[in-house]
Amino acid sequence: MHKLYTPIRDKVLAGETLSGTFVNLGSATAAEIVAQSGFDWMLIDLEHGYGAHESMVSQLQAVSRTECSPIVRIAWNDPVRVKRVLDMGAAGIMFPFVNTASEAEEAVQAMRYPPLGIRGVSRLSRASEYGADFENYFGNAHKTLTTFVQIETPEALENVEAIAAVEGVDVLFLGPMDLSVNLSITEQFEHPDFVSARKRIAQAAKQAGKAAGILLLLAGSVEDCIEEGYTVIAIGSDSGALIGGMKSMAQKINAQK
Repeated sequence: MHKLYTPIRDKVLAGETLSGTFVNLGSATAAEIVAQSGFDWMLIDLEHGYGAHESMVSQLQAVSRTECSPIVRIAWNDPVRVKRVLDMGAAGIMFPFVNTASEAEEAVQAMRYPPLGIRGVSRLSRASEYGADFENYFGNAHKTLTTFVQIETPEALENVEAIAAVEGVDVLFLGPMDLSVNLSITEQFEHPDFVSARKRIAQAAKQAGKAAGILLLLAGSVEDCIEEGYTVIAIGSDSGALIGGMKSMAQKINAQK
């Protein structure tokens, strides 16, 4: 096991159900609270979240050596960004808007050192304990780092079986908001077209021996998704929990006015 994070790749590919949440406030304190709350993994969001590279580093530091595996979503399928994020000690990366098998292959290549991929090598990165653990990290990162690709468009849905078949893709992650928007059924998560897409993604993952992942807004949806074959499941976010909690507390007082 790598010293900076808890690898979840073996559990992902074994089909274990793994709980997660999105962390988008850009706050190391919020990330630390999430890591201590019992989740198997968290998604540090650099696509839509409020933090940037520096806040990502502080969040990774805050959750290191906990049992929660920090996955980072980058803004685009960019090998330079992948290299930077992995060097800082992320346990994996989520790639948004992966539409074809070739794009999935590019993501996998960016995750791995030569000769397996194109990731640049730095001996003194945080991921390798600033060089103290370099040989172990360099030799085993491709076995422990987890690669998530998001299915968010009709094109991705059409190619989902080919994307799932790409060696090194570990999780097909359904992005509910973007997929619903791109299917012209915005936030209609029970629409027949969305339900059909959700089931197709889960089936493609199962057939390829990969995991299906999804972000849910409500805990009540978990059982149905597990029944469909989803195992890497995120519920809500740190910002959503803060908003909901603050509103609930205010309402209890305001109701007595």
